[in-house]
Formats: sequence, structure tokens, C-alpha cells
Amino acid sequence: MKKISILGLGYIGLPTAALLAKNTYKVFGVDIDEKIVRQINEGSIHIVEPQLEKLVKIAIKKNTLKASLEIKKSDVFIVAVPTPFHSKKLNNKTRTPKPNIDYVIKAIKKILTVLEPGNLILIESTIPVGTTEKIAKLILSKGFDLDSFYLAHSPERVLPGNILKELVNNDRIVGGINNKSTIKAAKFYETFVRGNVYKTNSKTAEMSKLTENAYRDLNVAFANEISILCDDLNINPTELIQLANKHPRVNILTPGCGVGGHCIAVDPWFIVDKSNGKAKLIEQARNTNNHKSDWVLQKIHDKILSYKKKYGKDPVIACMGLTFKPNVDDLRESAALKITLGLTKKFKAIFAHDPYVSSHDKLNILSSNKLNNIDIFIYLVAHNDFKKRKLNENDLDFCGI
Repeated sequence: MKKISILGLGYIGLPTAALLAKNTYKVFGVDIDEKIVRQINEGSIHIVEPQLEKLVKIAIKKNTLKASLEIKKSDVFIVAVPTPFHSKKLNNKTRTPKPNIDYVIKAIKKILTVLEPGNLILIESTIPVGTTEKIAKLILSKGFDLDSFYLAHSPERVLPGNILKELVNNDRIVGGINNKSTIKAAKFYETFVRGNVYKTNSKTAEMSKLTENAYRDLNVAFANEISILCDDLNINPTELIQLANKHPRVNILTPGCGVGGHCIAVDPWFIVDKSNGKAKLIEQARNTNNHKSDWVLQKIHDKILSYKKKYGKDPVIACMGLTFKPNVDDLRESAALKITLGLTKKFKAIFAHDPYVSSHDKLNILSSNKLNNIDIFIYLVAHNDFKKRKLNENDLDFCGI
């Protein structure tokens, strides 16, 4: 039985670990969070994903999955750790967010303590172009040669809420540091992926993931900009977009309160960072989507002042939805969360409700049965639960429920 170590047991690492443990592999899940490790070994999970907990329970019971703080010797190592921004570091030329690959490098250094000839290392974390080659140089500096290990990048392309199915059914792109690494990595993915596995080089694979999410960001930015223009022109943006989409070659997306998540709100900056100022459209789309959140915050501010002037009192407000997209519990880079936190800095009676978020250290979260005395509902995330609700005169809808 082949042994696989997966570094990072988050939204990608844990589902991947559970899936591989089901497919006749012995899987070691590695994480730096002791609480997460303990929880998984008890057969429970720390994220919301359909069918995942059941799969983890089975794997733990069959002893094909074991979580640990320490890395184990394995045949295959999969890196699925976060790649955020540097919190206080900008690109010197563009003054835009700079990618932080420190977690990836730390994971690789941990792998190097147990790496043996013939092992395969797969980077699934989203990374800037050229990172896989940088990692190869790091491994070579530790005394290995190109004939003694395999290294490739294969970006994840899954949708939260449908991860287990998409890990199997979606096509994969695999790019190695050399041809033998590409072939080795492709053969591994072909053992459990039903979709096509496309082979390329590491730089193209890295750029592919970034391009996919930049494309989506651009399309969202167009919809968000149209919604802002519609507000100025007193046009219903939902009706306008529905009518425009009657054109056989037009498919405008639904506007929102901004863009969040671990991919679309982050990955385009990885391109901008490497562009030497040439990724003008991609950078503008990012700025447009960030501006939409600020615009929403201002619209809510104006509504509160208008209510106070009309009724002579401050309204009690419920922000409906905190996650970065509908029907998941994921708060990463959430525009809705940013807006809600922004409101709490200016107004007192701000509450939040989200069927997927029960608590938050900076917010007063209300359960569904505590929403009776709310003056203004502000819909920020189009959760299915909200679509049953009717908008009142004072309510604001920024997600098209």
C-alpha cells in the first residue's frame, strides 16, 4: 500500500486525504493545529463539506487515515497549505499585495527531513509563477539531484460544497519541473481522477490556475460595475442583466457585495505581482471588486442616516450572510464579513445572521429565531435559506435573493 503525506488539512487537504484514504492508499495528514489533528483522529471535521465527515470517519476507523503534527516517510507528498498575502509588504513597483509563499517553503523544508530517492512531491497550493522551479532549487541545494526525486504542480480546481465530487470528476492540469516529473505526477492523479489529466510544464500549470480565477474576477467586476451604474441611473440591475442575457452570446453574472474566497479575491494579485505593471485589466478588475464592497458600505451608511431622519431613532440592523459565497461556512476574504465589521465601527445596533456561522469573536450573531425586532435587513450573501424571505420597504439586497 502506497503511503501519502498531505501537508495542510484545510478545505483542500482534508477532502483530498479522505478521498485517497478511500482509494487504497495509507494517508498521513499533517497540520500545525493540534486541535484540528485531534478532531480528525476522533473522526470529526472542522469544516463544512457534504459527505466529508462520513468519509473521514470510515477512513479513521479503517486506519487508512491518520492525522499528525509530525511528517512521516511517504511515497508521495502533497502540499495543500495556504498562500495568503504578506500583511505588511507590497510590491515595490505596483504597490499591490505581495504573495506570501512562506507556508509552502516551510512545508517543503519539513518534507526534506524525510525525503527519499524516488519520492514524488506535488504542490497543490496556488502559487506565483516560477515557485515550483524555486522549490526544485531548494531541494537540489540539500544534496538531491534531478534524477532522485519528482516534483510537479497540480492546482486544485474545486468548488466548496461539491469538493469530493469535483476532486474526482474535474480535469487536472499537471506540470512538472521536467518531463519525467510530469509523467510521474500524471500517473498518480490518474489513479483516482476520472476527468482528463493534461500534462504541461510547471510554469504553465501555475499560470493556468491564476488565469482561470483572474478570468472569473474580470467577469464579476463587469457585473458589479454595471450594478453601480444602474443605481446611478435608477435602473433595476437584476432586470437589466436578465434582459441583456437574452442575447445568445451574452452571459453577465449576478452582481454581489464584492468578491471573496481563497481563490478569486487572491490569485489575480499573483499575476499582477509578476507583471511589471502590464496586467492593467486584471489589476483594475481587482480594484473594481474591492471598490464594490466600499460602495455597499456607503449605501448602507446612507440608508441608516435616512432611516434615522425619518423615524427619529437608530435602526436595529441584521446583516444577512457572512461567508464569501452562498451555502458554505467559509469566511476567507469574505466581502460580506468585511462590510459587516465595517458597520460595527460606525454604528451600535449591528447584528449578523448566517445559517452556516454560529459564532464570531467580533460580531453579535443572531439565530434565526432572534430576528423578530430588526428594522433593516441587509442581504449580503444569497444563501438558499434567505430566498424564502420577503424584502420589506427598508431592506437592502446586494446579492439578488
